[in-house]
Amino acid sequence: METGLWAFGAAVVSFALTALIGKALIPFLHKLKFGQTILEDGPKWHKGKQGTPTMGGIMFIIGIVVATTAGVLLFSMTHGGLDSVSRFVFVGLLFALLNGGIGFIDDYVKVVKKRNLGLTAIQKLVLQFAAAAIYLLLMALCKDDTSIMVPFVGAVDLGFAYYPIMAIVLVGIVNAVNLTDGIDGLDGSITFFASLFLMLIANVIGNHQGNVIYAAAVAGGCLGFLVWNFHPAKVFMGDTGSLFLGGIVCSIALAMDMQLILLLISLTYLLEMFSVMLQVSYFKLTHGKRIFKMSPIHHHFEMCGWSEMKIVLVFSAFTALCGLGALLLVIFG
Repeated sequence: METGLWAFGAAVVSFALTALIGKALIPFLHKLKFGQTILEDGPKWHKGKQGTPTMGGIMFIIGIVVATTAGVLLFSMTHGGLDSVSRFVFVGLLFALLNGGIGFIDDYVKVVKKRNLGLTAIQKLVLQFAAAAIYLLLMALCKDDTSIMVPFVGAVDLGFAYYPIMAIVLVGIVNAVNLTDGIDGLDGSITFFASLFLMLIANVIGNHQGNVIYAAAVAGGCLGFLVWNFHPAKVFMGDTGSLFLGGIVCSIALAMDMQLILLLISLTYLLEMFSVMLQVSYFKLTHGKRIFKMSPIHHHFEMCGWSEMKIVLVFSAFTALCGLGALLLVIFG
């Protein structure tokens, strides 16, 4: 009950800070002409969003970092000091910030240098694997544990193979979250539900008060951002925000040794990524044929006539069902 109050406080602070920063940040981004360039290969009606400010993820990055840091430190000070589990929170925040930094560079290249595609795929992957390596190294220093929790089985030790496997998982999911950011309110809404169920899982397994507070702050920050990003969006999070959120989702789950549960909670993101991989592979193999009308798959549903709000609602509901399934696996597995 007490942890719940701390989590609620962190969520409220994160929400309020994010929403208030947006009030000042959006006009500032307009003034700098940091507007989104809409690519020609996207849905034609998205051209109306040309010039909408991007890099808006800065607002929830500040809100989440401040609320999490204050919440975890204050909780620790009143409960005997910073324990090893709570230290994972700050390692996780660093990982998220490193990915957010990569996203910021990518957005900067797109907006200021006027290179629509930003960093090259190779440049981005090199930086992301470097961020993953730093994170895994710090986690190894915090705890010498290379096991993962398998539902109905228990801990399974992967040995040294844990590190390359986890590096691939981290980079994959971070990029999947990035690909999900394609329509108003989608990434923020999905990540709200992902963080909400990660918070519940952290509470169920116990001794993860720091991660409960962390996940609650993320949920609050996502809601604060949706104040400005829900359709019709007044600002986009950009790669700055989406890569940061990808780092957060991964770091909360890994801190709890919930790597397989992470895959279930991240299923919506992963389906978005796999839809792109399938589309590109099939296009090359068949010399021009397509499986989907457009990828990522949220654009396919747009081309089928779904409104942006309907897509957000359905994808969020699916994420909530995945989160519920993950929670039940933790409780009964």
